[in-house]
Order: sequence, then C-alpha cells, then structure tokens
Amino acid sequence: MNLRPLYDRIVVKRIDEKETTRNGIFIPDSAQEKPQEGEVVAVGQGKMSEDGRLAALDVKVGDRILFGKYSGSETKLNGTEYLIMHEDDILCILQPAMAAAR
Repeated sequence: MNLRPLYDRIVVKRIDEKETTRNGIFIPDSAQEKPQEGEVVAVGQGKMSEDGRLAALDVKVGDRILFGKYSGSETKLNGTEYLIMHEDDILCILQPAMAAAR
C-alpha cells in the first residue's frame, strides 16, 4: 500500500539510534527518547497559497531530516511506524558531508 499525503504534509520514517552507550551499557526501549531524525518516504503536492496556487515543497523523498520532539502524528502501517507531519514541523534537512577541499 502506498501513502500519498495531502498538500504540505510529509510521511517520515524514524531513523533509530544505537541502543547501547559508548561503554557498552544496554539502554531499554522504555528509557530511551524517540529519535528526532528521520527519512522522508512520501511528500504531498505542495502548500496552498492564499491565491490558490500550489507552492512546491523543499523536501523530497529520501531526504534525511531533523524534526521537533513532539512533531507529527504517529501511525502504524503494515507493522512499520510512520510520522505524518506538516513541512513546517521540519527543523532542517541533513545533507551529506561535503567532499574534502581540493
């Protein structure tokens, strides 16, 4: 089943962080905070402006993003958890490290 969000909404899959500390101590799921980093898996068509035009979104499928701790609505589909949020809830897009200076 494909998800197609409406307007300026996006669907995000959380990227899980490591479950152990540097010293090898296991941290149970109940004590961990949920990660605030995710990968965009679907985007809507754009944000509707006051004059009725659709403005394209800045994010695209495959982008890695950071979002607020309480952003979006959680949903589960086929055993996978997703967040559905507005583009405005995104704090930044993570870009790969730039190539070494020449």
